[in-house]
Amino acid sequence: MTALQLNPDFAIADEQSLRALFEPTHALAIVKCQNSLGEHAQEFIRRSPFFCIGTQSSEGKADVSPRGDPPGFVKVLDERTLAIPDRPGNNRLDTLSNIIANPNVGLLFLVPGFDDTLRVNGRASLTNDPQLLTSMSVADRLPKLAIIVNVGEVFMHCAKAFRRSHLWSPDHFQDRTEMPSLMKIILDETTGASKDGDEMRKMDEDLEQAYRRTLY
Repeated sequence: MTALQLNPDFAIADEQSLRALFEPTHALAIVKCQNSLGEHAQEFIRRSPFFCIGTQSSEGKADVSPRGDPPGFVKVLDERTLAIPDRPGNNRLDTLSNIIANPNVGLLFLVPGFDDTLRVNGRASLTNDPQLLTSMSVADRLPKLAIIVNVGEVFMHCAKAFRRSHLWSPDHFQDRTEMPSLMKIILDETTGASKDGDEMRKMDEDLEQAYRRTLY
């Protein structure tokens, strides 16, 4: 495939040039932004089993991380404060170390079957308060810490992206077997995957067992 060569003459490099391409912001898109969690935002979060959190390092390196658990796992402490348990992961700690360096975060909450989403922006901190962590235990396993988000901006996001993508439509679900397994993808792009099919199947089975053993 031939790489597309971008013409620098068409680069959009300032906000004035950007906004000149679009109609003015719709008034409702401005007034819908709130600085606290209203009744409906709180209910949306309680229903959500999944969200993504965006962070940045002190050098401006961006990262987005998915987080999931049973609905209600993100606790609404009050209209300006959320608490998020940190479940076991790969221990890269990208999100957590970024929060220490730069507390500004963006959250995007999803509810299965809902085409609209909830966006929350704010400033985050980390805590290992035993009382809070105990309230977030699953199968008698406590998270090592929790992310506290002080809410600065809240608003609902329209359904266009989900309508375009048909994300929840079973008719548009793709066959996972049409791509290699996670283990094979990682090995192909790093040390090289084994050509032995039995060995790769064993690695895939070991990963599934690790999921079950370390989910919490």
